[in-house]
Amino acid sequence: MKVAVLDINGKDTGRKAELSKEVFAIEPNNHAVYLDVKQYLANQRQGTHKAKERAEITGSTRKIKKQKGTGTARAGSIKSGVFKGGGRMFGPRPRNYGFKLNKNVKRLARKSALSIKASDKSIVVLEDFNFDAPKTKNFVDVLKALEIENKKSLFVLGDTNNNVYLSSRNLKGSEVVTTSELSTYKIMNANKVVLLEGALEGIESNLSK
Repeated sequence: MKVAVLDINGKDTGRKAELSKEVFAIEPNNHAVYLDVKQYLANQRQGTHKAKERAEITGSTRKIKKQKGTGTARAGSIKSGVFKGGGRMFGPRPRNYGFKLNKNVKRLARKSALSIKASDKSIVVLEDFNFDAPKTKNFVDVLKALEIENKKSLFVLGDTNNNVYLSSRNLKGSEVVTTSELSTYKIMNANKVVLLEGALEGIESNLSK
């Protein structure tokens, strides 16, 4: 599968990048994608929610009325959840929402996500570039040249590049990651996935196992 390599001005360089069929042209497994995205979102949850239960409420412990003869339901504690000011019944407790997912499933999910984007023609291959200094305007110029300034975009770098990363950090619709930070959620969340030439080898070596 060959894709034209563009420069930062959006022009065709005349070179073609070979995308591995094992990574970018498989039959997508939608359930694997669902599970990986679900795990990513679950891991974002703090899980620090907490409501006071009857044992944690400050209040009298005396029996508030006699057991029999009142014509209403028996009641032993003012801290019961049926009374105003009482504890919450079955309220939220702190918990960890994370769950285990096998490495092979996560690898299959990333390959499926890349294959979906490739079939939708939402993958752009860009030659490696750098900025002299972090400057948001320079990154915006790249987005405009690629005609994706109004779309959510994901740039995948081969190695850490602080100037490019810092230039993009102030833009809400763009994200810059390295191959090791690539996740199924980030791929699926982007309208356009921009792969730098230097990232292709890393992506394919990580996912072709």
